[in-house]
Amino acid sequence: MSASKDRIGRYGIWSIGLRAEEPGRRGELGEAAAELEELGYGAVWLGGSSAARHAVPLLEETRSLTVGTSIQSIWQYDAVASAAAFAEVDAAHPGRFLLGLGVSHAKLADQYRRPYSALVAYLDALDAAGVPEDRRLLAALGPKTLELSRDRAAGAVPYLVTAEHTARAREILGAGPLLAPELKVVLETDAVRARSLARGALAMYLALPNYTNNFLRLGFTEDDLADGGSDRLVDSVFAWGDEDRVRSRIDTFHQAGADHVALQLITGGDRDALPREGWRRLASLLA
Repeated sequence: MSASKDRIGRYGIWSIGLRAEEPGRRGELGEAAAELEELGYGAVWLGGSSAARHAVPLLEETRSLTVGTSIQSIWQYDAVASAAAFAEVDAAHPGRFLLGLGVSHAKLADQYRRPYSALVAYLDALDAAGVPEDRRLLAALGPKTLELSRDRAAGAVPYLVTAEHTARAREILGAGPLLAPELKVVLETDAVRARSLARGALAMYLALPNYTNNFLRLGFTEDDLADGGSDRLVDSVFAWGDEDRVRSRIDTFHQAGADHVALQLITGGDRDALPREGWRRLASLLA
């Protein structure tokens, strides 16, 4: 099964800032979402452990934009409550919300245990509550979870991956399911500064075994993971440089089998900020 590939298009924006909790930012978030829709992005992916309620301000101020969670932690949100929230949002904005789920990380969830089995049980509960398979996606990195994305969801939304991982994921998923990897973008042409900004964003993930184990499966070494990440690692998981180079890196993910790429703009600033000028620049180079 697959979420509508036509609906979300080839490009989306991944942002933690667009899921901000502060009530006073509701208008700002809606305005930003409306501009992203006008710029031609087909989807917005709400970073962090987001939930259906975070999608509402964006859906209310747009006409056709798809909004998805990337991801909602299965440890933080009860499945029955998640299903009820999904139903409420879907009733108000039919077909425009995608429930992206993931197992998060042991360091971030006290109850973390047997993550694969817990994810299967969560999907069972969603089935029982009536959440359609074609409206949910999994943050899959390893082969077993990719197979689960194929068999029990609309596809996968892998985070912090390479084009090679995308090719492997497509082979496991087959042609039908949606494959929408996240890719970090640094709009900086100076190599030293670009890689410095990239390493600043990468640092927290190099302490999380789910990601480092995936890098090792892809052929990186412990040396690649040391000292903030090697140039080889940074250049594989970030798109940086001038417009042609950034566009070329994004294209490699599509060539590897991605249907849609969720672009996260890295500026070195507050992750809750909305880098709207950068989003405009991205839209221009993608046009």
